[in-house]
Amino acid sequence: MPIELKMPALSPTMEEGTLARWLVKEGDSVSSGDLIAEIETDKATMEFEAVDEGVISQILVAEGTDGVKVGTVIAMIQGEDEGAAPAKAAAPAPVAAKTEAPTAPTPPPPVAAPAPAALVAASGDRIKASPLARRIAADKGVDLAGLTGTGPNGRIVKADVEGAKSGAAAPAPTATASVTTAPAAVPDFGIPHEVVKLSNMRKTIARRLTESKQQVPHIYLTVDVRLDALLKLRGELNASLESRGVKLSVNDMLIKALALALIQVPKCNVSFAGDTMLQYSRADISVAVSVPTGLITPIIVDAANKSLSTISTEMSALAAKAKDGKLQPHEFQGGTASISNMGMMGIKQFEAVINPPQAMIMAIGAGEKRPYVVDDALAIATVMSATGSFDHRAIDGADGAEMMKVFKELVEKPLGLVA
Repeated sequence: MPIELKMPALSPTMEEGTLARWLVKEGDSVSSGDLIAEIETDKATMEFEAVDEGVISQILVAEGTDGVKVGTVIAMIQGEDEGAAPAKAAAPAPVAAKTEAPTAPTPPPPVAAPAPAALVAASGDRIKASPLARRIAADKGVDLAGLTGTGPNGRIVKADVEGAKSGAAAPAPTATASVTTAPAAVPDFGIPHEVVKLSNMRKTIARRLTESKQQVPHIYLTVDVRLDALLKLRGELNASLESRGVKLSVNDMLIKALALALIQVPKCNVSFAGDTMLQYSRADISVAVSVPTGLITPIIVDAANKSLSTISTEMSALAAKAKDGKLQPHEFQGGTASISNMGMMGIKQFEAVINPPQAMIMAIGAGEKRPYVVDDALAIATVMSATGSFDHRAIDGADGAEMMKVFKELVEKPLGLVA
C-alpha cells in the first residue's frame, strides 16, 4: 500500500514548520537518502531525506505552506513493486475533502492534510490556495475565485496563478492582502511601505526574547578590559599557526576566556528551573551569529577544554553552516551561556538579552584606543567594554561580579588561555 510521507520533527522541540521547497515532483522516483524537501524550522532551513524507495505519487502540501504540524501527511510514495493502479485509487480523496469534513467519517491519510484548509478558514473565505499563490495573485491582480486549482484537494498553487491573466476582479486581492497587512495598532500613516512576512526564526526570536525580558530579572555588570596583551599574543599565535591554515580571531579567544571564567566561578554556569537549579560542570558557549533571517547561536561544546586553534576551526565551520541555514539541531540547541560580539560593527557597549534557559550572556563591545591608567600613569591602551547580563533569580550580583573579574584577568593576562 502507499507510504505516507509525514512532516518530520527535525528537533526535539519542533511542533510545526514551513515546507519551504520541494526538491521532487509527482512521478519522480526516490531512494532512501535522497533529498526530497527543504523544511524551515524556527532556527534553520534543513534538508529532509527519504527513508523509503518508490515513486512520489501525490504531493499534498504545497511548497511555501506555513504552520504544517509535525506528523501531517505531506506526500505519498507508491512502492515501486505496487504498479500504477493503486496510486490512482487515491484520487477520490480530493472529492471527499470537498464535503465539509467535520461530520464525515475519518478519511484516509491523504485527505488528512489539514493545514491548507485551516489557513483558508483564517482568511475568511472558502478559497483553497497556498500562501505563495495568494501572494502572487495579489501582485498580479488575479481574482482567485475565478481559478481552478490543480494542487492537492483542488488547492490553487503557484502554477495556477502564474498561468492566469492579470487584471481580474480587484476585490479578491484586496481581501487577500488583509491577511498579511500590519495590525490596526500599527498605522502606516500613508507612508510608502511593503509588508514583510516574518520567518519562523524571526517569530521565535520575537517570542523568546519578549518572554525573557518579561520573566527573567536581568542584572547588568560592565568591566573595561585592556586588550593589548591579548592582541600581542594573538599575533604571535597566528604567525605560528599560519602553516596550518588557522587564523585566530579575538572572538575565538574571548570564547575561551568566558568558558574558563564559568568553570572557575561555577555559580554562574547554571540554569534556573523553578524550585531547582541546574549546575553545569561543562561550559558550552553559544555564539551569536547574524544570518539573513535573524540570529542563531551555534555552540562550542566544552570550550574550556579545547585549544584556541580547535575553537577557531569549529567556529569558522559553524558560522558558515549557520549562514547557509545548514546547522543541525545539536549544533545550536543547548549551551550553558552565550557571547555576543558587536565590536566589529563599532558598537562601544551594549546589554544583551538572556536566552533562557541560560542564565547569562556576555556582550562584547569594540576594542578602541582610550586614555588608560597603566602602572599609575596615564597612557593610551586598547580597551573594550564587556557587559554581562545575569538572571538574578539564579545568580547573585556578587557572583556575577566575581565572574566578570575572572574574565577580565584572563583577557588581560592571556597566557592562561593557552596553558
